[in-house]
Amino acid sequence: MSAAPPDPEALKRLAPKLAPGGGDILDVRPLSGGASQDLWLIEFTHGERAVLRRAPEGGAGRSDLAIPIELEAALIKAAGESGVPSPRVLHVLEPADGLGAGFFMQHVTGEALGQRIVKDDAFAAVRPRLARQCGEIIARIHALAPPPGLPVKDARVTLDALERQYRIENWPRPVFELAFRWLRAHAPPLSQPTVIHGDFRNGNLLIGENGVRAVLDWELAHAGDPMEDLGWICVNSWRFGVPDKPVGGFGEREELYAGYEAISGKPVDRARARYWEVLGTLRWGVICTLSAVALREGLVSGIERAMIARRASETELDLINLLRDA
Repeated sequence: MSAAPPDPEALKRLAPKLAPGGGDILDVRPLSGGASQDLWLIEFTHGERAVLRRAPEGGAGRSDLAIPIELEAALIKAAGESGVPSPRVLHVLEPADGLGAGFFMQHVTGEALGQRIVKDDAFAAVRPRLARQCGEIIARIHALAPPPGLPVKDARVTLDALERQYRIENWPRPVFELAFRWLRAHAPPLSQPTVIHGDFRNGNLLIGENGVRAVLDWELAHAGDPMEDLGWICVNSWRFGVPDKPVGGFGEREELYAGYEAISGKPVDRARARYWEVLGTLRWGVICTLSAVALREGLVSGIERAMIARRASETELDLINLLRDA
């Protein structure tokens, strides 16, 4: 089921807020890459561009770990003001706008497809710098003041939510069961929660010739263990076929950690970061199973969802390797 395009008359009314240079709307078209959100590119006759990020009607395919989309917009705005490369938020939708829940943001040019970032010659020069840059950006995110309403989630809260989602599939996966047991037995306590992006990885970063131009997709943000973001970006699924580069398929863990420590002034707990890499791998596996459920029940359709669903088996292999090493 494809999302309905935004109402042209509603867009026309909001145009002055979206294109300060003026001009009529030239084109409205969907953007790929948003598996759980509705993304539309709006072009104006004077060359201005804006992106509408909108929550799907009925919440189809949306994780129960996700924050309200209005809170996501507030975080993006705060991050941009604190030096995190971010698209500028132009307008947060109100009920009177007639476009549902969501927000408009500045269109930023760059490449977000992970496979291209790790393999195309166009990014060969910048790849060696990306892991350290990601560590620096993550440290700046963790320094943000938590906005009102941001949920606090430690490892056990996350595991509880993931297990509820996992049980929905009603399909036995012994490797997942083993991972849940190991993760619960080794769950670290949460002492000083910080703002966590929650989905900081290759694929949610816009990359240009000088590095990261924008951090995208803040819907899973929360307050939690700072090592969570450092573990998530190292999950094998985000290496896009370059397994020997654990940080997003483009760098080494020590480069990531060095960037983080340089900005935060705090040492990285490497064992704790690896714990979150295991939890992140299980988390992605459960997300894959939810896509299968959504397809089976007719809540969503499309090749992207089907491709995500079949990747649950990949995460089982990754978990076997991680748990063996642990």
